[in-house]
Formats: sequence, C-alpha cells, structure tokens
Amino acid sequence: MSKPRAEATPAPVLKARPDADETLNLILSRLDDMKAEETITIDLRGKSSITDYMIVTSGRANRHVGAIAENVAKGLKESGIAAPHIEGLPNCDWVLIDSGDVIVHVFRPEVREFYNLEKMWTSDKPAAKAR
Repeated sequence: MSKPRAEATPAPVLKARPDADETLNLILSRLDDMKAEETITIDLRGKSSITDYMIVTSGRANRHVGAIAENVAKGLKESGIAAPHIEGLPNCDWVLIDSGDVIVHVFRPEVREFYNLEKMWTSDKPAAKAR
C-alpha cells in the first residue's frame, strides 16, 4: 500500500519592492489621509547618495505625530518594504521613517521650527515643493 502524496504548498508570492516614485506617492497619500500639515517634498536625486526624496511634515501634537508615523509605516510594510527604519516613536516629537528611497520626518510644529531641516536642503534650490 502506498502512502498518500502530500499536497504541494504553493510558494508565497513576494511583492516587488516599489520604486522611489511609487514609494513617494504612497507616503504622500498616507500623509494626506492622516491630515499631516505643511508637507514638503525635497527631491534629492543626484544631490545625495542617501536617498532620492525627503519629506518633511508636521502633526498637531505628539499623539498626531505618532499616528501619522504608524500609518506611514503600515503602508510601507503593506507595499513590500518589509522593515522601514523608524526612530523617535516613543516620544513622538520628531519621528524619522527611512524606507531607503524616501526619508520622512514627522515633527511637532515647534520642534520642526527649531531644527528647520528643510532650510538646509532647500536654500537657493528649487527642488522642494509644498504639497
């Protein structure tokens, strides 16, 4: 008597990692959904080897900053970016999300004003645009 054959388990389907523009659009959509404020996108292609785009945005309070960051991270994971690097979530004054192609900074307004990151990358450069 022969043993019954085991059913073949289908291999998991891996999503292709989105390109920089797809990642940018996904993040901007999530920020818009979460009512992030004063969002700017800085195009760093050809200017930095670190990333293609940087996004700087604000939440109204710590809880809003944390909710924005968690929503963006969830969207990145769902799109195939398995482990975006996240810093600052415990305090939610300034949360950094690094997806590789796009780096997102989510600030409380007074922290954003203090560090003024966008000025460092946008002075005399037309690469930044408000969204």
